Amino acid sequence: MTQDMIAQAAAQLLGADLAGWHPVSGGDLNRVLRLRLISGEEVIAKTGPDPRGEAAMLIAIRDAGVPAPRVLGASAEVLVMEALEKAGGLSSIGWQELGAALRRLHQVPGIAYGWERDFAFGKVAIRNAPLPSWPEFWAERRLLAELSALPSAFARRLERLARDLPQRLPAALTPVLLHGDLWSGNVLAADGRLSGIIDPACYCGHGEVDLAMLSLFGSPGAAFFSGYGRLEPEAEDRRPIYQLWPAIVHLRLFGGGYAGLLDGLLRQAGV
Repeated sequence: MTQDMIAQAAAQLLGADLAGWHPVSGGDLNRVLRLRLISGEEVIAKTGPDPRGEAAMLIAIRDAGVPAPRVLGASAEVLVMEALEKAGGLSSIGWQELGAALRRLHQVPGIAYGWERDFAFGKVAIRNAPLPSWPEFWAERRLLAELSALPSAFARRLERLARDLPQRLPAALTPVLLHGDLWSGNVLAADGRLSGIIDPACYCGHGEVDLAMLSLFGSPGAAFFSGYGRLEPEAEDRRPIYQLWPAIVHLRLFGGGYAGLLDGLLRQAGV
């Protein structure tokens, strides 16, 4: 779809007249537009692998009491949602708000490890079919899912780690709702306060997965953890294991510049 087709499809979904639109920067994998309606209201329209699936994720996040855009409409081609305020980064209070919001998200129990439908990051499939144990899910649906597309040296190391996961990850934890792609670019702030979290790739699993992603390219800091609460002592050992999945995704999507990241995380994980 062209940008104009996206804008027209979004306006049609809303049954509204379009006054104008402009592209929004920051989306690496999907087209995102900010629309201005004749009424004066502004909304966000975006494409993606499964707009209806993403709509369901945003609704689940909002139902958990976590700030996220309100879904206004979704079709097979486009998702239309509330335009949240965005200006600058989080202050200390904002980081505390994000920690508390993520804790609320991670208090929503799931019935299985996984999600009701698959999703994707661009050409990388996110396979969410449930499996009976968490180590099995993390091995089969995440660490080994892209094995055939990775250099053989990385593939062998990931296979060794996967065999050891029953000894390194909790098998019987209660699955909780995850954002699934929680990095700073998916956290919106206005005047230092938390506006909302966007671009989810939800499934149910171990809450430490979101924390690992959030700390992959930065550090949440003390204010965040004052809102989120203390982690288990073993969380630090599990962090590189959980960071391997986004590293694999980055290597697949953006190329060999991320090989060093993957290698470093495998070393931290002891393989």
